[in-house]
Amino acid sequence: MSAVFGPPAGWYADPHGAGNLRYWNGSQWTPYEAKPITAGGRADSEPFGSLPVQAALAALLVVTASLIASKFLLQWLIRYDWPLMAYVAIAILSAYGPSVLSSVWISRRWGSGVFRKDFGVRFRWVDLGWGPVTFLAAVGAEIAVAAAIIALKVPIASNTEGIAHRHIDRTYVIALGLMAVVAAPIVEELIFRGVVMRGLRSVMPAWLCIGAQGVLFGAAHFDPSRGVGNIGLVIILSSVGVMFGGSAYLLRRLAPTMVAHALFNTFVLILVLNR
Repeated sequence: MSAVFGPPAGWYADPHGAGNLRYWNGSQWTPYEAKPITAGGRADSEPFGSLPVQAALAALLVVTASLIASKFLLQWLIRYDWPLMAYVAIAILSAYGPSVLSSVWISRRWGSGVFRKDFGVRFRWVDLGWGPVTFLAAVGAEIAVAAAIIALKVPIASNTEGIAHRHIDRTYVIALGLMAVVAAPIVEELIFRGVVMRGLRSVMPAWLCIGAQGVLFGAAHFDPSRGVGNIGLVIILSSVGVMFGGSAYLLRRLAPTMVAHALFNTFVLILVLNR
């Protein structure tokens, strides 16, 4: 049995002699080309990868089904009056577990089987700076869009209704933190900016796939109980999703948007819990 060894993933001289660089993903040459821009003959950044559009559709189907199923499951289990943390664990596993498993399957089915390569799940220390920058951009977009919605008298509801009216204790705050500041930023960024945006990129130009995934991110927060108030809420959260998508596309990785998403949810929770 013989093993095949190759260079690490990166930009190299086009083996077909075109005079440009071609991206080697670690196992084969990709169709991505670029002009040489460094003295060493390698480009400074890798291309934004793409996946078949089926990957985006599969991820959207799973995340939608799991979010809906999680709500019904919790409504059915609430009768047992279990400890709050038990319900938090069930909520996280039922709402986000299937999406994580589907991402593993998508990575193996249409990618390399490595999240870092397929979805841009990478971290650099500089992301501790890019995360807050992305957060501020998202807050700016949210304020601008919210002002327009209010001016146009578009119906709007909050997705935090009821939180401020709950009795606040340590367990409740920890539960909210786990859901909103840990689980949601990691899994939602993996799905929308990792899988969905790369799936849409295979059939759309960059600007359109960034916008489309933002709208889908906003629509994922639709809740029938809010009625027409969903209109304004979805529009506002879509603008946030677009900012996150732009950051993920420009930086080619998800760590900055995960940091920004966690900061955004933390900011919202602080405002709500201190009303």
